[in-house]
Amino acid sequence: MANKEASVAELTNLFESSTAVLLTEYRGLTVAQLKQLRGNIRQDASYAVVKNTLTKIAANNAGITTLDDDLTGPSAVAFVHGDFVATAKAVRDFAKANPSLVIKGGVFEGKTLNADEVNKYASLESREVLLAKAAGMMKATMGKAAATIDALREKLETAAA
Repeated sequence: MANKEASVAELTNLFESSTAVLLTEYRGLTVAQLKQLRGNIRQDASYAVVKNTLTKIAANNAGITTLDDDLTGPSAVAFVHGDFVATAKAVRDFAKANPSLVIKGGVFEGKTLNADEVNKYASLESREVLLAKAAGMMKATMGKAAATIDALREKLETAAA
């Protein structure tokens, strides 16, 4: 009993300290495949095979009640502590290569996500790519402004001469 209480306390802590949670079913995956998945997401998340009843209790303790219906069958949870999009992308890509892994849903920024919504997040470009695009757009805008000012200067110089 004390062991179960410790497990629930640990899971509750993981739910509370995570920025997002991805719920998966891993039926049919080998230990080596699970190890590979853990390695793929290690930078941004931890991945744990969980007992459904203890996970329901822990999630409820953390204020998350929307995952209860999805906690059936062999379940595993990715507790995201870094980039949610990168984790969703890594899990989605792993699921494509290993169809035994099924994304059931998740929670991100307090919002419950179904599998389709998780896949939409996974299709977003990474934060770095989006920042690079924004920087490129700003640079292009600044370049256009500089060229316009330079053209006006040249026009004024020509008119003054």
